[in-house]
Amino acid sequence: MHALHGAAGAPRTTATTRTPWGTFSPCIAWSPWCCCGPTPGARLVTICGGVFALARTGLLDGRSATTHWARAEQLRQEFPRVRVEADVLYVDHGDVATSAGAGAGIDLCLHLVGKEHGVGHAALVARYMVMPPHRDGGQTQHVLAAPATDSLDRLLEWAEARLGTALSVGDLAAYLHVSPRTLARRFAEQLDTSPGAWLLSRRVARARTLLEETDLPVEAVAARVGLASAANLRRRFRAGVGTTPGAYRRAFRACAT
Repeated sequence: MHALHGAAGAPRTTATTRTPWGTFSPCIAWSPWCCCGPTPGARLVTICGGVFALARTGLLDGRSATTHWARAEQLRQEFPRVRVEADVLYVDHGDVATSAGAGAGIDLCLHLVGKEHGVGHAALVARYMVMPPHRDGGQTQHVLAAPATDSLDRLLEWAEARLGTALSVGDLAAYLHVSPRTLARRFAEQLDTSPGAWLLSRRVARARTLLEETDLPVEAVAARVGLASAANLRRRFRAGVGTTPGAYRRAFRACAT
């Protein structure tokens, strides 16, 4: 349990629980105040199977919650008053929040950092953790699928080396000698995203690196990552990272000093 200080400086206590896979026991004991309901300003957060302990307190009755997709049916059967959302990464009600697997728990924690300290700071934390800046809680959990027979590795390496060009989805399909529709299917099966979304995410990631490591103006950064103009980079960067390129660079350097 630890305290986070929000934008107004007021401490906010956050209690977090996570149970290792396969070790959940109904005898897990939380602090007495948990069973009586969170005190004002407190937040209860669970990761993966930790939701079972929180559900036992009754604090999730009539509310939505999530857990790892492989445990969702068990949660639904044991706690029928909880509205189980098995296909999302996390659910945040403000005073209580639940997440799916361990990776989704990190997404939830970054989301909470963003709420308390701003999305720019959350993006910096993600960067130091070598994590994507943010995955929305409503994003679908990636359920295990059969191994892919047509790997995209070669294409991804080829595209990464050409992000500074006017690379299009059609160019990606042409490189593999497949139709755009077949390419989209392979991306969905192997990466759980679309070719266009993957390409844009890589351009934004490259822009982040250039903002951190160089003094290039925003216009030059936009040209080097294939986004053509500073206005386009600002729009795409804000959508992907949650802040502007200039604000991200200033926050990163202030944090690094």
